Amino acid sequence: MAKTHAGTVQIDLQEGMRFDAIGQDGIAIALDSDPQHGGNAEGFRPMELLLVSLGSCAGMDVISILRKKRLTVTGYRVEVSGVQQQDNPHVFTEISIRHILAGNDLPDEAVRRAIELSEGKYCPAYAMLSKAASISSSFEIQPGCPTD
Repeated sequence: MAKTHAGTVQIDLQEGMRFDAIGQDGIAIALDSDPQHGGNAEGFRPMELLLVSLGSCAGMDVISILRKKRLTVTGYRVEVSGVQQQDNPHVFTEISIRHILAGNDLPDEAVRRAIELSEGKYCPAYAMLSKAASISSSFEIQPGCPTD
């Protein structure tokens, strides 16, 4: 199997438990812990970023597939939640992905198939995390833009 280098990130301590992570394109995000664990809650928790990675990976696949099918999506939100085991190291045991799409004339079958392709073929975050946790997916199609 051929391998490709995905890039390198840099993670620098700022103060307390806060780190700034800088990606290969120079874009930075803040990471922190909650006050109970010595942080100030001024950034993402590392385990939250795993959920962000999974949701954004799947979302980018799904929207790309739907656009290739020339379907118009007027809004798209991916909600990802996880259940962690109670004991250390608190790994995710269950993850739920909910795709909420908006648009007129979005066929259920096209959305379902795009999600299946993402999960079964394209999304490396899904492929990795599904080896460690049970992942379930659902979707909803709404007219207009998704609401809170």
